[in-house]
Amino acid sequence: MNTSDNHALGDFLRARRQRLDPATFGFPAGRRRTPGLRREEVAQLASISPTWYTWLEQGRGGAPSREVLERIARGLRLTTPEREHLFILAFGHPPQTRLTVTDDMTPRLQRVLDAFTIPAIIRTASWDVIAWNAPAARVLTDYSQLPLAERNVLRRLFTRPEARCTLEDWQRVGQLIVNAFRADVTRMGATKETDQLIAELSQQSVEFARFWQSHDVAGHGEGYKRINHPQMGPLDLEFTSLCRGRPSRSFPAGL
Repeated sequence: MNTSDNHALGDFLRARRQRLDPATFGFPAGRRRTPGLRREEVAQLASISPTWYTWLEQGRGGAPSREVLERIARGLRLTTPEREHLFILAFGHPPQTRLTVTDDMTPRLQRVLDAFTIPAIIRTASWDVIAWNAPAARVLTDYSQLPLAERNVLRRLFTRPEARCTLEDWQRVGQLIVNAFRADVTRMGATKETDQLIAELSQQSVEFARFWQSHDVAGHGEGYKRINHPQMGPLDLEFTSLCRGRPSRSFPAGL
């Protein structure tokens, strides 16, 4: 961390500190020369030396450890974006996190999806499809006709022959999907659901088990595939993910 970064970190900490109400932290409000918490109060909340915290705000003493930064983030009650910004200022990259999995779909997000004239779906990190538009239903799969358990890309590809036979070069596509799934699971953190899915597919599909045991990883930003559509015939599709870096929710769209 260079001198400029030191000052940026200190300026950010000072700005967060000065916006806080002492009373909400159990400190007497009274008359204060400056707004917000005092430096020694932040140090107390973070269980660190007041001198060390003062040096951080003044751009002295070098970069703090990750543990110290976590304590400060908790002490200042930083939001998730603020915490990420704090770590980027200190280390040049956001903190490693276990991402939260949610299946919430808002009407606004569905309207965005419906505005696409090309096939588009929204899936979770476990590759469950939770939303789709009309072109996706026509070209890919009409997920509304499937039970919830069947709306999983991996489960359909590796256990449903009808899904596999529509894909040319399905082994290449299957390997890429498994590699991307592994990267998602690693970033998100394994869950009971993903463990069960991996165990199920490893038992039911020799190909999935082989791909999974290769321990290869890949992103899922862009690619191509050819499908043999039962009504439209051969289709060459390019696809891209509009939510890179966020495995808890991905927005693949095809061209």
